[in-house]
Amino acid sequence: MSIIGIIIAILVILILLLLVAVSFYFYRVAVFRQPKTFLMNNPDLAQITTDSEIPVAEPAWVDAQSFEIIELLSYDGLLLKGYYLPALSPTNKTVILAHGYTGTAKENMGSLAHFYHEKFGYNILMPDARGHGISEGNYIGFGWHERKDYLKWIALLIQRVGEDAQIVLHGISMGGATVLMTSGEQLPPQVKCVVADCGYTSAEDILSYQVKRMYHLPPFPFVHLTSLVCKLKAGYFFSEASALKQVEHAQRPILFIHGAEDTFVPTEMVHRLYNQCPQYKELLVIPAAGHGTAYSTDSVTYIQQVDTFVRRFVQ
Repeated sequence: MSIIGIIIAILVILILLLLVAVSFYFYRVAVFRQPKTFLMNNPDLAQITTDSEIPVAEPAWVDAQSFEIIELLSYDGLLLKGYYLPALSPTNKTVILAHGYTGTAKENMGSLAHFYHEKFGYNILMPDARGHGISEGNYIGFGWHERKDYLKWIALLIQRVGEDAQIVLHGISMGGATVLMTSGEQLPPQVKCVVADCGYTSAEDILSYQVKRMYHLPPFPFVHLTSLVCKLKAGYFFSEASALKQVEHAQRPILFIHGAEDTFVPTEMVHRLYNQCPQYKELLVIPAAGHGTAYSTDSVTYIQQVDTFVRRFVQ
């Protein structure tokens, strides 16, 4: 081999090694369970007044509740935990609240828990997703593995509340994508409807968007190689974690909510999701709201629309 050929071969090997190193780096940044420092000072999240998707408007109320910690074992052996709060009066109406990326149930979902419990009279279940909070797991599933976890949470609720249980799924951000992915599974009749707030179309789409926006890099080959690392270490490709594909198979009504000024999960994604859904659906886009701030921007409209939608299917 000529000297030039050797140099080219060495350069190719070095480039491949660099790409592999970068892919493992992005896996740790985006998927591995660790503090997500890259979110700090992110201008796309500037409208969020706390670290949560929904600012907890009633911290005193959350702290005052006697949440029961309930547990289940995931299909792949993780101990998952959630916070359960029975309604003030006995009822078969229950909401499962799904928090967002890097969030936790009690810190992030307090406002939703408050109005479902106090205004709607529901039982509340707020799981900490795998890799978050008090649940086990060393990676984030972007809703894909979590959809199977939610099938088990649903089954647990039916055992607890009874066969006449009426269950609503309501998620924010990654939680919104999670309940959309869950909607494409074979759900028991006790699940009546889904509310998805600022969910993304797929893990591949949102990570490709963020790689371009935050790192000024093209999705290929970085997202695709990181997806391969994710498959090897966490058991899924980013393209598998697709709310867009799952809503094609949805068998429950869905209320889609998004902020009109969301630049973290761009608003165009909600229109693609809405158009893909074959079931009864409604769309609420809140003017001037950024990522996860639809409720805090216009809580009156938010609560009214959720109330009207849910009452169509939960009696």
